[in-house]
Amino acid sequence: MRKALRWLLAFTVLIGTLTTAGAATAAQPEAADIKDRLLSVPGMSLVQEKPYPGYRYFVLNYTQPVDHRHPSKGTFEQRITVLHKDVSRPTVFYTGGYSVSTNPSRREPTQIVDGNQVSMEYRFFTPSRPDPADWSKLDIWQAASDQHRIFTALKALYPENWISTGGSKGGMTATYYERFYPRDMDGVVAYVAPNDVVNNEDSAYDRFFANVGTKECRDRLNAVQREALVRREPLEKKYEAYAAENGYTFTTIGSLDRAYEAVVLDYVWGFWQYSLLSDCDSIPADAKNATDDEIWTSIDTISGFSFYADQGLSPYTPYYYQAGTQLGAPTIHFPHIEKKYVRYGYQPPRNFVPRDISMKFQPWVMRDVDTWVKHNARHMLFVYGQNDPWGAEPFRLGKGAKDSYVFTAPGLNHGANVAGLVADEKALATARILDWAGVAPAAVQENAAAARPLAKFDAKLDVRDVEREPALRP
Repeated sequence: MRKALRWLLAFTVLIGTLTTAGAATAAQPEAADIKDRLLSVPGMSLVQEKPYPGYRYFVLNYTQPVDHRHPSKGTFEQRITVLHKDVSRPTVFYTGGYSVSTNPSRREPTQIVDGNQVSMEYRFFTPSRPDPADWSKLDIWQAASDQHRIFTALKALYPENWISTGGSKGGMTATYYERFYPRDMDGVVAYVAPNDVVNNEDSAYDRFFANVGTKECRDRLNAVQREALVRREPLEKKYEAYAAENGYTFTTIGSLDRAYEAVVLDYVWGFWQYSLLSDCDSIPADAKNATDDEIWTSIDTISGFSFYADQGLSPYTPYYYQAGTQLGAPTIHFPHIEKKYVRYGYQPPRNFVPRDISMKFQPWVMRDVDTWVKHNARHMLFVYGQNDPWGAEPFRLGKGAKDSYVFTAPGLNHGANVAGLVADEKALATARILDWAGVAPAAVQENAAAARPLAKFDAKLDVRDVEREPALRP
Protein backbone atom coordinates (compact mmCIF):
# COMPACT_ATOMS: atom_id res chain seq x y z
CA MET A 1 0.00 0.00 0.00
CA ARG A 2 2.86 2.36 0.91
CA LYS A 3 4.59 1.52 -2.37
CA ALA A 4 1.41 2.29 -4.25
CA LEU A 5 1.02 5.63 -2.44
CA ARG A 6 4.65 6.52 -3.07
CA TRP A 7 4.24 5.66 -6.76
CA LEU A 8 1.04 7.72 -6.99
CA LEU A 9 2.71 10.69 -5.28
CA ALA A 10 5.73 10.48 -7.57
CA PHE A 11 3.51 10.24 -10.64
CA THR A 12 1.49 13.25 -9.48
CA VAL A 13 4.67 15.28 -8.94
CA LEU A 14 6.00 14.23 -12.36
CA ILE A 15 2.78 15.24 -14.10
CA GLY A 16 2.82 18.55 -12.28
CA THR A 17 6.39 19.19 -13.27
CA LEU A 18 5.72 18.45 -16.93
CA THR A 19 2.59 20.59 -16.88
CA THR A 20 4.46 23.49 -15.28
CA ALA A 21 7.35 23.14 -17.73
CA GLY A 22 4.95 23.05 -20.65
CA ALA A 23 3.17 26.15 -19.39
CA ALA A 24 6.48 27.93 -18.89
CA THR A 25 7.60 27.01 -22.40
CA ALA A 26 4.34 28.24 -23.85
CA ALA A 27 4.71 31.51 -21.96
CA GLN A 28 8.24 32.17 -23.20
CA PRO A 29 8.61 34.87 -25.88
CA GLU A 30 9.64 33.88 -29.38
CA ALA A 31 13.36 33.70 -30.20
CA ALA A 32 15.01 37.11 -30.31
CA ASP A 33 15.08 38.89 -33.65
CA ILE A 34 18.31 38.26 -35.55
CA LYS A 35 19.15 41.97 -35.51
CA ASP A 36 18.89 42.01 -31.73
CA ARG A 37 21.02 38.89 -31.51
CA LEU A 38 23.69 40.39 -33.77
CA LEU A 39 23.74 43.61 -31.77
CA SER A 40 24.03 41.65 -28.53
CA VAL A 41 27.52 40.58 -29.63
CA PRO A 42 30.04 42.69 -27.68
CA GLY A 43 31.64 45.25 -29.97
CA MET A 44 28.98 44.96 -32.69
CA SER A 45 27.06 48.04 -33.87
CA LEU A 46 24.56 48.63 -36.66
CA VAL A 47 25.32 50.91 -39.60
CA GLN A 48 22.16 50.12 -41.54
CA GLU A 49 19.73 47.38 -42.54
CA LYS A 50 18.67 46.97 -46.15
CA PRO A 51 15.69 44.84 -47.19
CA TYR A 52 16.02 42.02 -49.71
CA PRO A 53 13.35 39.39 -50.48
CA GLY A 54 13.97 36.18 -48.56
CA TYR A 55 16.83 37.64 -46.50
CA ARG A 56 17.76 40.19 -43.87
CA TYR A 57 20.80 42.25 -44.79
CA PHE A 58 22.87 44.19 -42.27
CA VAL A 59 25.87 46.50 -42.56
CA LEU A 60 27.70 46.42 -39.23
CA ASN A 61 30.82 47.63 -37.47
CA TYR A 62 32.78 45.27 -35.25
CA THR A 63 35.44 46.48 -32.81
CA GLN A 64 38.79 44.79 -33.44
CA PRO A 65 42.21 45.10 -31.80
CA VAL A 66 44.75 46.89 -33.94
CA ASP A 67 47.23 44.24 -32.77
CA HIS A 68 45.81 40.84 -31.88
CA ARG A 69 49.01 40.00 -29.99
CA HIS A 70 48.52 43.05 -27.78
CA PRO A 71 44.75 43.73 -27.67
CA SER A 72 45.14 46.52 -25.11
CA LYS A 73 47.05 48.70 -27.57
CA GLY A 74 44.09 50.25 -29.36
CA THR A 75 41.10 49.23 -31.45
CA PHE A 76 39.45 50.10 -34.74
CA GLU A 77 36.02 49.58 -36.29
CA GLN A 78 35.95 46.89 -38.96
CA ARG A 79 33.03 46.88 -41.37
CA ILE A 80 31.23 43.61 -42.03
CA THR A 81 27.93 42.67 -43.65
CA VAL A 82 25.55 39.84 -42.88
CA LEU A 83 23.16 38.35 -45.43
CA HIS A 84 20.87 36.42 -43.11
CA LYS A 85 18.69 33.58 -44.33
CA ASP A 86 18.15 31.28 -41.36
CA VAL A 87 20.22 30.18 -38.37
CA SER A 88 19.50 26.58 -39.34
CA ARG A 89 21.40 27.02 -42.63
CA PRO A 90 25.20 26.89 -43.14
CA THR A 91 27.17 30.11 -43.32
CA VAL A 92 29.66 31.28 -45.94
CA PHE A 93 32.41 33.64 -44.75
CA TYR A 94 33.46 35.84 -47.68
CA THR A 95 36.12 38.47 -48.20
CA GLY A 96 37.35 40.02 -51.41
CA GLY A 97 40.54 41.10 -49.66
CA TYR A 98 39.71 44.77 -50.17
CA SER A 99 36.79 47.02 -49.23
CA VAL A 100 33.41 45.37 -48.72
CA SER A 101 30.32 46.19 -50.75
CA THR A 102 27.38 47.47 -48.74
CA ASN A 103 24.81 46.20 -51.24
CA PRO A 104 23.31 42.72 -50.86
CA SER A 105 25.10 40.08 -52.92
CA ARG A 106 25.51 36.33 -52.77
CA ARG A 107 28.72 34.56 -53.66
CA GLU A 108 28.71 31.26 -55.55
CA PRO A 109 29.21 29.00 -52.49
CA THR A 110 26.36 30.82 -50.73
CA GLN A 111 24.05 30.01 -53.61
CA ILE A 112 25.29 26.42 -53.74
CA VAL A 113 24.55 25.75 -50.06
CA ASP A 114 21.54 28.11 -49.83
CA GLY A 115 22.98 29.68 -46.70
CA ASN A 116 23.84 32.83 -44.82
CA GLN A 117 26.79 35.00 -45.80
CA VAL A 118 29.12 37.04 -43.61
CA SER A 119 31.38 39.41 -45.56
CA MET A 120 34.42 41.15 -44.08
CA GLU A 121 36.24 44.30 -45.14
CA TYR A 122 39.99 43.73 -45.06
CA ARG A 123 41.82 45.71 -42.41
CA PHE A 124 43.31 49.07 -43.44
CA PHE A 125 40.92 49.51 -46.36
CA THR A 126 38.85 52.55 -45.54
CA PRO A 127 36.82 52.97 -43.47
CA SER A 128 38.23 49.90 -41.66
CA ARG A 129 41.54 51.58 -40.91
CA PRO A 130 43.03 52.38 -37.50
CA ASP A 131 43.73 56.04 -36.84
CA PRO A 132 46.61 56.60 -36.59
CA ALA A 133 47.56 53.77 -38.92
CA ASP A 134 50.42 51.55 -37.74
CA TRP A 135 51.18 49.87 -41.05
CA SER A 136 53.32 47.22 -39.39
CA LYS A 137 50.04 45.70 -38.17
CA LEU A 138 48.87 45.07 -41.72
CA ASP A 139 49.90 41.48 -42.34
CA ILE A 140 48.24 38.19 -43.19
CA TRP A 141 48.26 36.87 -39.61
CA GLN A 142 46.56 39.97 -38.22
CA ALA A 143 43.93 39.77 -40.98
CA ALA A 144 43.35 36.06 -40.34
CA SER A 145 42.93 36.89 -36.66
CA ASP A 146 40.28 39.47 -37.61
CA GLN A 147 38.35 36.67 -39.30
CA HIS A 148 38.86 34.32 -36.38
CA ARG A 149 37.40 36.82 -33.92
CA ILE A 150 34.40 37.49 -36.17
CA PHE A 151 33.78 33.77 -36.60
CA THR A 152 34.11 33.16 -32.86
CA ALA A 153 31.67 35.98 -32.14
CA LEU A 154 29.06 34.76 -34.63
CA LYS A 155 29.35 30.98 -34.36
CA ALA A 156 26.88 30.89 -31.45
CA LEU A 157 24.31 32.69 -33.63
CA TYR A 158 25.02 30.56 -36.70
CA PRO A 159 25.86 27.11 -35.27
CA GLU A 160 25.78 25.09 -38.51
CA ASN A 161 28.78 24.46 -40.76
CA TRP A 162 30.90 27.36 -42.07
CA ILE A 163 32.79 27.66 -45.37
CA SER A 164 35.23 30.46 -46.14
CA THR A 165 35.59 31.84 -49.65
CA GLY A 166 36.99 34.70 -51.66
CA GLY A 167 38.22 35.58 -55.11
CA SER A 168 41.72 36.69 -56.09
CA LYS A 169 43.18 38.48 -53.05
CA GLY A 170 40.10 37.21 -51.24
CA GLY A 171 41.01 33.65 -52.26
CA MET A 172 44.46 34.26 -50.88
CA THR A 173 42.89 35.61 -47.69
CA ALA A 174 40.70 32.52 -47.29
CA THR A 175 43.78 30.34 -47.72
CA TYR A 176 45.84 32.27 -45.17
CA TYR A 177 42.96 32.13 -42.70
CA GLU A 178 42.89 28.36 -43.06
CA ARG A 179 46.64 28.17 -42.57
CA PHE A 180 46.52 30.02 -39.23
CA TYR A 181 43.12 28.84 -37.94
CA PRO A 182 42.55 25.42 -39.55
CA ARG A 183 39.88 24.38 -37.04
CA ASP A 184 37.48 27.25 -37.70
CA MET A 185 36.05 26.39 -41.11
CA ASP A 186 34.49 23.20 -42.43
CA GLY A 187 35.68 23.96 -45.96
CA VAL A 188 37.46 26.55 -48.11
CA VAL A 189 36.64 27.63 -51.67
CA ALA A 190 39.44 29.86 -53.01
CA TYR A 191 38.93 31.38 -56.43
CA VAL A 192 41.79 32.53 -58.72
CA ALA A 193 44.24 32.85 -55.81
CA PRO A 194 47.83 33.72 -56.83
CA ASN A 195 50.63 31.95 -55.02
CA ASP A 196 53.88 33.89 -55.47
CA VAL A 197 56.17 31.60 -53.49
CA VAL A 198 59.49 33.03 -54.71
CA ASN A 199 59.03 36.72 -55.42
CA ASN A 200 62.09 37.21 -57.62
CA GLU A 201 61.42 34.21 -59.90
CA ASP A 202 58.51 35.04 -62.22
CA SER A 203 59.32 33.16 -65.43
CA ALA A 204 55.93 31.40 -65.18
CA TYR A 205 54.26 34.66 -66.19
CA ASP A 206 56.49 35.07 -69.24
CA ARG A 207 55.62 31.52 -70.32
CA PHE A 208 51.94 32.27 -69.80
CA PHE A 209 51.96 35.35 -72.04
CA ALA A 210 53.92 33.50 -74.73
CA ASN A 211 51.16 30.90 -75.06
CA VAL A 212 47.82 32.30 -73.86
CA GLY A 213 44.94 32.50 -76.34
CA THR A 214 45.90 32.54 -80.02
CA LYS A 215 48.90 33.98 -81.82
CA GLU A 216 46.63 36.37 -83.72
CA CYS A 217 45.21 37.79 -80.49
CA ARG A 218 48.61 38.01 -78.81
CA ASP A 219 50.04 39.81 -81.84
CA ARG A 220 47.21 42.37 -81.82
CA LEU A 221 47.65 43.14 -78.14
CA ASN A 222 51.44 43.30 -78.33
CA ALA A 223 51.30 45.64 -81.31
CA VAL A 224 48.95 48.10 -79.61
CA GLN A 225 51.07 48.05 -76.45
CA ARG A 226 54.26 48.69 -78.42
CA GLU A 227 52.63 51.42 -80.49
CA ALA A 228 51.54 53.26 -77.34
CA LEU A 229 55.20 53.51 -76.32
CA VAL A 230 56.40 54.40 -79.82
CA ARG A 231 53.89 57.29 -79.77
CA ARG A 232 54.76 58.25 -76.23
CA GLU A 233 55.23 61.98 -76.92
CA PRO A 234 51.85 62.77 -78.53
CA LEU A 235 49.92 60.44 -76.24
CA GLU A 236 51.56 61.87 -73.12
CA LYS A 237 50.41 65.32 -74.22
CA LYS A 238 46.90 63.89 -74.35
CA TYR A 239 47.53 62.38 -70.90
CA GLU A 240 48.65 65.76 -69.52
CA ALA A 241 45.43 67.39 -70.71
CA TYR A 242 43.39 64.50 -69.32
CA ALA A 243 45.12 64.77 -65.92
CA ALA A 244 44.71 68.54 -65.77
CA GLU A 245 41.02 68.28 -66.64
CA ASN A 246 40.42 65.77 -63.84
CA GLY A 247 42.80 67.20 -61.24
CA TYR A 248 45.07 64.15 -61.21
CA THR A 249 48.50 64.33 -59.57
CA PHE A 250 51.43 61.89 -59.62
CA THR A 251 53.35 62.43 -56.38
CA THR A 252 53.38 58.77 -55.27
CA ILE A 253 54.60 57.19 -58.50
CA GLY A 254 56.89 60.14 -59.17
CA SER A 255 55.87 61.55 -62.53
CA LEU A 256 53.27 61.48 -65.28
CA ASP A 257 55.84 59.73 -67.47
CA ARG A 258 56.16 56.86 -64.99
CA ALA A 259 52.40 56.63 -64.69
CA TYR A 260 51.96 56.57 -68.47
CA GLU A 261 54.37 53.68 -68.93
CA ALA A 262 52.84 51.76 -66.02
CA VAL A 263 49.38 52.00 -67.60
CA VAL A 264 50.67 50.89 -71.00
CA LEU A 265 52.64 47.96 -69.59
CA ASP A 266 49.49 46.76 -67.77
CA TYR A 267 47.59 46.58 -71.06
CA VAL A 268 48.19 42.97 -72.16
CA TRP A 269 47.90 41.66 -68.61
CA GLY A 270 44.69 43.60 -68.08
CA PHE A 271 43.13 42.21 -71.24
CA TRP A 272 43.63 38.58 -70.26
CA GLN A 273 42.65 39.25 -66.66
CA TYR A 274 39.24 40.67 -67.55
CA SER A 275 38.46 39.70 -71.14
CA LEU A 276 37.83 36.54 -73.13
CA LEU A 277 39.46 35.34 -76.32
CA SER A 278 36.31 36.39 -78.18
CA ASP A 279 36.98 40.00 -77.11
CA CYS A 280 40.09 40.16 -79.31
CA ASP A 281 37.88 41.53 -82.08
CA SER A 282 37.69 44.79 -80.10
CA ILE A 283 41.47 45.29 -80.29
CA PRO A 284 42.78 47.39 -83.23
CA ALA A 285 43.91 44.93 -85.89
CA ASP A 286 46.50 47.24 -87.46
CA ALA A 287 48.14 49.18 -84.64
CA LYS A 288 50.70 50.95 -86.82
CA ASN A 289 47.96 52.55 -88.90
CA ALA A 290 45.53 53.17 -86.05
CA THR A 291 44.89 56.75 -84.97
CA ASP A 292 46.22 58.14 -81.70
CA ASP A 293 42.67 58.19 -80.39
CA GLU A 294 42.19 54.51 -81.23
CA ILE A 295 45.39 53.55 -79.41
CA TRP A 296 44.51 55.78 -76.43
CA THR A 297 40.96 54.42 -76.19
CA SER A 298 42.06 50.79 -76.30
CA ILE A 299 44.70 51.32 -73.59
CA ASP A 300 42.35 53.40 -71.44
CA THR A 301 39.48 50.93 -71.74
CA ILE A 302 41.58 48.02 -70.54
CA SER A 303 44.22 49.58 -68.24
CA GLY A 304 42.67 52.90 -67.20
CA PHE A 305 44.78 56.04 -67.44
CA SER A 306 43.42 57.30 -64.13
CA PHE A 307 44.74 54.44 -62.04
CA TYR A 308 48.38 55.41 -61.41
CA ALA A 309 47.47 58.96 -60.44
CA ASP A 310 47.56 59.60 -56.69
CA GLN A 311 43.78 59.61 -56.69
CA GLY A 312 43.65 56.15 -58.28
CA LEU A 313 46.38 54.56 -56.18
CA SER A 314 45.26 55.85 -52.79
CA PRO A 315 42.38 53.39 -52.20
CA TYR A 316 44.76 50.49 -52.89
CA THR A 317 47.67 51.53 -50.70
CA PRO A 318 46.96 48.59 -48.32
CA TYR A 319 47.23 46.11 -51.20
CA TYR A 320 50.49 47.49 -52.56
CA TYR A 321 51.89 47.65 -49.03
CA GLN A 322 51.16 43.94 -48.57
CA ALA A 323 52.47 43.09 -52.03
CA GLY A 324 55.74 44.79 -51.12
CA THR A 325 56.03 43.25 -47.65
CA GLN A 326 54.58 39.73 -47.80
CA LEU A 327 52.47 38.76 -50.84
CA GLY A 328 54.99 39.40 -53.58
CA ALA A 329 54.30 40.93 -56.99
CA PRO A 330 54.92 39.71 -60.54
CA THR A 331 57.59 41.01 -62.86
CA ILE A 332 57.29 40.25 -66.57
CA HIS A 333 59.30 41.09 -69.67
CA PHE A 334 58.34 42.52 -73.04
CA PRO A 335 60.33 40.81 -75.83
CA HIS A 336 58.06 42.39 -78.46
CA ILE A 337 59.11 45.93 -77.45
CA GLU A 338 62.58 47.32 -78.11
CA LYS A 339 64.45 48.32 -74.95
CA LYS A 340 64.70 51.93 -76.08
CA TYR A 341 60.97 52.34 -75.62
CA VAL A 342 60.80 50.91 -72.08
CA ARG A 343 62.22 53.32 -69.49
CA TYR A 344 61.11 51.75 -66.20
CA GLY A 345 59.74 48.25 -66.81
CA TYR A 346 57.29 46.71 -64.38
CA GLN A 347 57.62 48.90 -61.33
CA PRO A 348 57.73 47.37 -57.83
CA PRO A 349 54.99 47.90 -55.22
CA ARG A 350 57.27 50.32 -53.38
CA ASN A 351 56.60 52.85 -56.18
CA PHE A 352 52.85 52.75 -55.52
CA VAL A 353 52.97 53.42 -51.77
CA PRO A 354 53.64 56.86 -50.25
CA ARG A 355 57.28 57.15 -49.16
CA ASP A 356 56.41 57.98 -45.56
CA ILE A 357 55.16 54.39 -45.13
CA SER A 358 58.07 52.07 -44.37
CA MET A 359 58.23 48.73 -46.21
CA LYS A 360 60.48 45.68 -45.96
CA PHE A 361 59.84 42.41 -47.81
CA GLN A 362 59.54 39.15 -45.82
CA PRO A 363 60.40 36.32 -48.27
CA TRP A 364 59.56 33.49 -45.86
CA VAL A 365 55.86 34.30 -45.49
CA MET A 366 54.56 32.90 -48.79
CA ARG A 367 56.90 29.91 -48.59
CA ASP A 368 55.36 29.04 -45.23
CA VAL A 369 51.81 29.19 -46.61
CA ASP A 370 52.70 27.20 -49.71
CA THR A 371 54.35 24.45 -47.65
CA TRP A 372 51.41 24.32 -45.27
CA VAL A 373 48.87 23.96 -48.08
CA LYS A 374 50.83 21.19 -49.75
CA HIS A 375 51.07 19.16 -46.57
CA ASN A 376 47.97 20.10 -44.59
CA ALA A 377 45.17 21.15 -46.93
CA ARG A 378 41.87 19.66 -45.81
CA HIS A 379 38.52 20.37 -47.46
CA MET A 380 40.07 23.00 -49.74
CA LEU A 381 39.04 23.77 -53.31
CA PHE A 382 41.10 26.05 -55.59
CA VAL A 383 39.49 27.24 -58.84
CA TYR A 384 41.50 28.97 -61.60
CA GLY A 385 40.82 30.35 -65.07
CA GLN A 386 42.83 28.99 -67.98
CA ASN A 387 43.43 32.44 -69.48
CA ASP A 388 43.95 34.35 -66.24
CA PRO A 389 47.52 35.64 -65.75
CA TRP A 390 47.18 35.37 -61.97
CA GLY A 391 46.84 31.60 -62.33
CA ALA A 392 50.35 31.29 -63.76
CA GLU A 393 51.58 30.64 -60.21
CA PRO A 394 48.78 28.64 -58.54
CA PHE A 395 48.50 26.75 -55.30
CA ARG A 396 49.36 23.07 -55.68
CA LEU A 397 48.55 20.14 -53.43
CA GLY A 398 51.02 17.65 -51.98
CA LYS A 399 50.69 14.16 -50.54
CA GLY A 400 49.53 15.50 -47.20
CA ALA A 401 46.41 17.13 -48.68
CA LYS A 402 43.08 15.45 -47.94
CA ASP A 403 39.76 15.88 -49.74
CA SER A 404 41.18 18.93 -51.54
CA TYR A 405 41.23 19.90 -55.21
CA VAL A 406 42.71 22.28 -57.80
CA PHE A 407 40.55 22.80 -60.89
CA THR A 408 40.94 25.06 -63.92
CA ALA A 409 38.01 26.45 -65.90
CA PRO A 410 38.77 26.26 -69.64
CA GLY A 411 38.88 29.56 -71.51
CA LEU A 412 37.93 31.64 -68.48
CA ASN A 413 39.65 34.65 -66.97
CA HIS A 414 39.90 36.16 -63.49
CA GLY A 415 36.19 35.57 -63.03
CA ALA A 416 36.50 31.78 -63.17
CA ASN A 417 34.11 29.87 -60.92
CA VAL A 418 32.70 26.40 -60.25
CA ALA A 419 29.94 26.96 -62.81
CA GLY A 420 32.62 27.34 -65.51
CA LEU A 421 34.36 24.04 -64.86
CA VAL A 422 33.97 21.03 -67.15
CA ALA A 423 30.95 18.93 -66.25
CA ASP A 424 32.52 16.23 -64.08
CA GLU A 425 34.70 18.70 -62.13
CA LYS A 426 31.75 21.06 -61.71
CA ALA A 427 29.65 18.25 -60.25
CA LEU A 428 32.44 17.04 -57.97
CA ALA A 429 33.23 20.55 -56.72
CA THR A 430 29.55 21.27 -56.06
CA ALA A 431 29.12 17.96 -54.25
CA ARG A 432 32.14 18.54 -52.03
CA ILE A 433 30.98 22.08 -51.13
CA LEU A 434 27.53 20.71 -50.20
CA ASP A 435 29.13 17.96 -48.13
CA TRP A 436 31.50 20.31 -46.32
CA ALA A 437 28.55 22.56 -45.54
CA GLY A 438 26.64 19.58 -44.13
CA VAL A 439 23.72 19.95 -46.56
CA ALA A 440 24.45 17.37 -49.28
CA PRO A 441 21.19 15.59 -50.21
CA ALA A 442 21.21 11.79 -50.06
CA ALA A 443 21.25 11.59 -53.86
CA VAL A 444 24.42 13.70 -53.96
CA GLN A 445 26.08 11.61 -51.27
CA GLU A 446 25.48 8.56 -53.44
CA ASN A 447 26.39 10.18 -56.75
CA ALA A 448 28.29 13.47 -57.15
CA ALA A 449 26.87 13.88 -60.65
CA ALA A 450 23.53 14.77 -59.04
CA ALA A 451 24.98 17.85 -57.32
CA ARG A 452 23.28 21.17 -58.03
CA PRO A 453 23.14 24.52 -56.21
CA LEU A 454 20.39 24.41 -53.61
CA ALA A 455 19.26 27.99 -54.23
CA LYS A 456 17.85 29.27 -57.50
CA PHE A 457 19.91 31.81 -59.42
CA ASP A 458 19.03 35.41 -58.63
CA ALA A 459 20.25 37.86 -61.28
CA LYS A 460 20.47 40.75 -58.80
CA LEU A 461 21.87 38.86 -55.83
CA ASP A 462 24.30 36.41 -57.40
CA VAL A 463 27.64 37.80 -58.49
CA ARG A 464 28.89 35.77 -61.44
CA ASP A 465 31.22 38.05 -63.35
CA VAL A 466 34.64 39.21 -62.25
CA GLU A 467 34.57 42.54 -60.45
CA ARG A 468 36.20 45.16 -62.65
CA GLU A 469 39.43 46.19 -60.98
CA PRO A 470 42.68 47.71 -62.25
CA ALA A 471 45.17 45.31 -63.80
CA LEU A 472 48.20 44.09 -61.88
CA ARG A 473 46.14 43.74 -58.75
CA PRO A 474 44.61 40.37 -57.78
